[in-house]
Amino acid sequence: MKDLKIYIFLASALLVVYLMAQYNKPKDTDWTVTLSNNDKIPFGTYVIYNRITDILPGATIKNYREPVYNVINDDNVKQGTYIIIAQQVNLNKVDYEQLTQYIKKGNDVFIAAQSFGPEISEKLGVEVGFDSRENDGATRIGFVNKQLSDYLYDVDKGASDGYFTTFDEDKAIVLGKNQYQHCTYLKFPMGEGALYLNANPIMFTNYSLLKDMGASYASIALSYLKNDGHILWDEYYTKGRPGGESAMRVFLNNYKLKWAFYISFFSLIAFVLYEMKRRQRIIPVIEPLANTTVEFASVVGQVYYEKRNNGNIAEKKVSYFLEHIRTTYGVRTNVFDNDFITLLSQKSGARPELIKHLTEQVIHVRMTSQISDSELISLNENIEQFYLQSS
Repeated sequence: MKDLKIYIFLASALLVVYLMAQYNKPKDTDWTVTLSNNDKIPFGTYVIYNRITDILPGATIKNYREPVYNVINDDNVKQGTYIIIAQQVNLNKVDYEQLTQYIKKGNDVFIAAQSFGPEISEKLGVEVGFDSRENDGATRIGFVNKQLSDYLYDVDKGASDGYFTTFDEDKAIVLGKNQYQHCTYLKFPMGEGALYLNANPIMFTNYSLLKDMGASYASIALSYLKNDGHILWDEYYTKGRPGGESAMRVFLNNYKLKWAFYISFFSLIAFVLYEMKRRQRIIPVIEPLANTTVEFASVVGQVYYEKRNNGNIAEKKVSYFLEHIRTTYGVRTNVFDNDFITLLSQKSGARPELIKHLTEQVIHVRMTSQISDSELISLNENIEQFYLQSS
């Protein structure tokens, strides 16, 4: 009994030590690229957001989580340097037009992204590629203006691999290039302001700015912007609209919770599919309805043939034939004279001789009820011949 108590005590002590070690274990580095100004992880923008006034002294910062059009138009923003740092910036036509009008009034807009969306690509011919060459290490980038710096910068992690594969050379001024002479930083003058595009948003993250090369590059790149005392910091392209935070987003942003959710979700789907396979009844084969049109016509024809009522058959065929003339060609069938024959021949394309013969047969059918087999056959052949000539 005494030995059992010792074992329980030792096991409890080991469990406490294990739990304390797990609790105090350093957290794994989160390398998720968020570019959010609230994130202190390597690829957040907490540092540049809180120290940008070192580059633009005295400026006040205001955050916005709305599209460009809403920021400028709805909030009635007239002045300020607009800064957008995101992985993708997808402006629609209305956003782009509002932004260009804002720039032409004397404001600067800075956008650092790996993708600029179809609207900017179409208007400015901008496309982004990546120039990573593993054998040479990280791609180094710098500035064209030698008075600023003739130094090339790199901070690894692919932070400086982006460059502009194409751009409108008539509209753009090249501010920066990489070691392969590919353009990485562009200026598009518009009216009294300018649009600045940078293909390396990772160079403005915490990871980059905590290195001397990265901090130097970011400060020089942002020093091109005019300082009018106001900074508009975009959060829409990194966080979305306000109210977009949901419990599901918390799950997906946490590595362990995300995998727990995925495992539970797909396990539930597998269970449902398995249960459906086991319990579902066999669906009986239902034969499609047979087409009995031919059989019906054969039966009706047999009835008429056995009764031998040729007059009745001839009257029906004449009625159908005359109705066809009235509805198809718009010709009256109350008088069968030469004008009727000429008009029907012109509209249908059938020979006048055939039409004249048919009118005589129609009159004969209407005058008598006794129709021989040969007369009925001749009437049918002439009507069929009329259909063929008029088709």
